[in-house]
Amino acid sequence: MKFAFFRTLVHKIKLKKPTKRQVMRLLLNSLIILLGNALAAAASAFFIAPNHFVMGGTTGLGIFVSNMLTRFTDLDPNTADWMRNITVYAVNISLFILGAILLGKKLAVTTFAGTILYPSFLSLFTLANQYYVEEINGGQAIASSEPMLAAALGALMFGFGVGIVIRVGASTGGTDIPALILHKFLGAPVSVSLWIFDFSIVAINLIAVPLEHILYGVLITFFSSFIVDKVTLIGMRGTQVKIISTHYREIRDMILTKIGRGVTVLYGQTGYLEQDCHMLLTVISHRQLVHLKAEIEKIDPAAFLTISVVSEVRGLGFRSDGVEFLMPQEKGEDPKKLAAQPAEEGTHEEN
Repeated sequence: MKFAFFRTLVHKIKLKKPTKRQVMRLLLNSLIILLGNALAAAASAFFIAPNHFVMGGTTGLGIFVSNMLTRFTDLDPNTADWMRNITVYAVNISLFILGAILLGKKLAVTTFAGTILYPSFLSLFTLANQYYVEEINGGQAIASSEPMLAAALGALMFGFGVGIVIRVGASTGGTDIPALILHKFLGAPVSVSLWIFDFSIVAINLIAVPLEHILYGVLITFFSSFIVDKVTLIGMRGTQVKIISTHYREIRDMILTKIGRGVTVLYGQTGYLEQDCHMLLTVISHRQLVHLKAEIEKIDPAAFLTISVVSEVRGLGFRSDGVEFLMPQEKGEDPKKLAAQPAEEGTHEEN
């Protein structure tokens, strides 16, 4: 009887076996998180910190500690670099624990990897940079004679690394956590809080470094944030086209069959003559726009078109959660064929 009860209990809580696609997605996401943290750490270790630039986030706090020790003590610069890494470790882990307590388990899951991986890669690349500077580059930091090059490469690598981590739904943790806490309990906008934290960290470094390094830090913060915004939208943007034409049926069929996208038929009225009209709404990729315009021109040269870029497109024919644009399709799954299936008027297959 007891064994029967346990068998029933195990059967109820038995986890569903993941599909091959789910396993591949998990592995790919893990690799992207690993790569993203490595790139961000490499940017800090090779280009930003060695040239005494400053930046926001927990790395900025670590750089502040390193710069203070270098300026006001006789501590060896290499030792100061390691104190920077220890500071990043300590602050990241402290904020992670605080976030897990105040924001819940979901945040803990998404930020755990970044909390550990980023400072670990930072330590590894610090060691590699010290070896390169001392043994190969004659004691000079990488691109030390070209500070703008170092700042640009650092911001580009850091922004791209953080961007691809965010792109797969993870987080780098750090100062994201206090911003989320302020949002939860005080309603403060997350983006505003992040900018305040980052620029405050950049500003306090004025105690330890010349003003020009602060200005480089401002450029790095702005440029890396711009890169993050662009990278997080990779594969998610689309082109929305609205078409008004008396030949709407032929254009509708063309979009479904030749372009391979869904389409919605909207009913309206012209503003001047107050005549009934039909408008087609479709979302396509950027590469399909030229083809679509050429086909519409063949059907109705007088068709009225408005074209706009949409920041994200999801659903059948496009993508779902995660990094769908990087994933191989399941056998027998062809989004173009699915999207090309005729739909009833008034429905939009990719939304």
